[in-house]
Amino acid sequence: MSTPDATAPAPHALRDYALLADGHRGALLGPRGDIVWMCAPAWHDDAVFAALIGGTGWYAVTPAAPFVWGGYYEPGSLVWRSRWTTTGGIVECREALAHPGERHRAVLLRRIEAVHGDARVEVHLRPAAGFGAHPLRELHRDERGTWTGRTGGLHVRLTGAPDARPDGAALRATVLLEAGGRRDLVLELSDRPLPKPEPADALWRSTEAGWADCVPDPVGAMGQRDARHAHAVLAGLTGPGGGTVAAATTSLPERAEQGRNYDYRYVWIRDQAYIGQAAAAAGAHELLDGSVRFVTARLLEDGAGMAPAYTVTGSAVPDQRTLDLPGYPGGFDVVGNHVNRQFQLDVFGESLLLLAAAARRDRLDVDGRLAALTAADAIAARHREPDAGIWELDADRWAHSRLICAAGLRAIAAAPGTGRARAAHWEALADLIVAEACADCLHPSGRWQRSPGRAGVDAALLLPALRGALPAGDPRTTATLRAVRRNLGRDHYLYRFRHDRRPLEDAEGAFLLCGFVMALAEHQQHDEVEAVRWFERNRAACGPAGLYAEEFDVAQRQLRGNLPQSFVHALLLEAAVTLASDR
Repeated sequence: MSTPDATAPAPHALRDYALLADGHRGALLGPRGDIVWMCAPAWHDDAVFAALIGGTGWYAVTPAAPFVWGGYYEPGSLVWRSRWTTTGGIVECREALAHPGERHRAVLLRRIEAVHGDARVEVHLRPAAGFGAHPLRELHRDERGTWTGRTGGLHVRLTGAPDARPDGAALRATVLLEAGGRRDLVLELSDRPLPKPEPADALWRSTEAGWADCVPDPVGAMGQRDARHAHAVLAGLTGPGGGTVAAATTSLPERAEQGRNYDYRYVWIRDQAYIGQAAAAAGAHELLDGSVRFVTARLLEDGAGMAPAYTVTGSAVPDQRTLDLPGYPGGFDVVGNHVNRQFQLDVFGESLLLLAAAARRDRLDVDGRLAALTAADAIAARHREPDAGIWELDADRWAHSRLICAAGLRAIAAAPGTGRARAAHWEALADLIVAEACADCLHPSGRWQRSPGRAGVDAALLLPALRGALPAGDPRTTATLRAVRRNLGRDHYLYRFRHDRRPLEDAEGAFLLCGFVMALAEHQQHDEVEAVRWFERNRAACGPAGLYAEEFDVAQRQLRGNLPQSFVHALLLEAAVTLASDR
């Protein structure tokens, strides 16, 4: 294992990080102005800043004086303002990845401002491609004070720091500003020769306009500011092909020293369906159309062999492997994902739910309807096969997988433009699937159980009724809701399922996706007070930047797992809009 660089920024609790993103890649920014994670040129490429998981590579802009940290996003965007109150005044750094992003070139914008009093700020740039394997080389300053260099296969250019000084494979600078002064730093990283530099003001103007165009204000949503922010996060995580990565990061542990570290820099079909349905509910047509476009392409290309996940460009997820890095504290490093070897039946049902949501809004084209036929045929052919399920466990005949396929079939059967004969066929297939699930996955108490051989309660089994597999008033629906609430709920947080005899919170964190699903389930049962309680409790389970991880450690009030988790933001957005719709 590699020895950590003693000069690298120390890791922070996950709740302290903010996200910068432009659709092609994302960067994690810590409270000391330390960008410690970014892959380039694309989400699934090697990191050029990898200090987050113990590698070399970071870009820090930090006040020299002692400070107290704060920060906030400009509304409807991923433009972040780091704000430091120092012993000598107030310093801000406006931070963004230029938006909309370019496929081959990442542009990091940092505008340092002395808001109150004079400011002294230290800049430390140490890019290192290949997760730290390729240090900065060929460093050169031209007559205008612009620095250029190479790291791995990437071209590097820094403008705005003519007085920087080389320090081995890094650049260091001290920025001195009088009260009211500002300094723009523009860092470019590209796998192609760099174009002529653009003025910082022009880059900022286009970034502001780009965010204003893609993130409108969701009128009427509960927690309206957070709902809009969730939309911005999803937009930042979404590539031009419509695919939204599950998270910007890899290897952030779900539980310290438990080995549950995964690479989530890929597009899960199930997550994409959640995002599209949330976008449909919120009237976010660009996100909806992108989700439909991505899923449609995968169905038409791969048919019944559609994988559970792809890269953001639609290629196969690489095999899982480890790197020679220390990892984030409590975890270890990993790239690639074993999901590429799994069959997950429910992705076909979720795809139908997504396509039906688009059809109801008259946003489903001919290719989308062909994709719906493909998904329905896949369900007909494969619904009796064991699969890995929503939680990606051992292959089994999971109740959730089959029931969500029934929900998808019912939704597309009822969608505008579906012929009467085809609708009847799909409804009959849904009835058959529900009947077969009832025969081997209905617990003696009247609730759904996880699989024929696993009698436990599973929070995922709230979803089929929410999506229409069964009526809200069906006894199986209400019995399942009661059992999930009683067995897996703790103080309006929800856990996925019981792993063993340990207390729920000792096995893993509360699952925030499930908490927002419970809010929707209570709303479906017309218990608005409980719905709001679940929504508000889980909405608060984030850090200062309003980002959600997959899990929340209730005892320590800490985020666990990769950051930010797109499906949590999607369900927050859907719940925010849905709970407000009847108020």
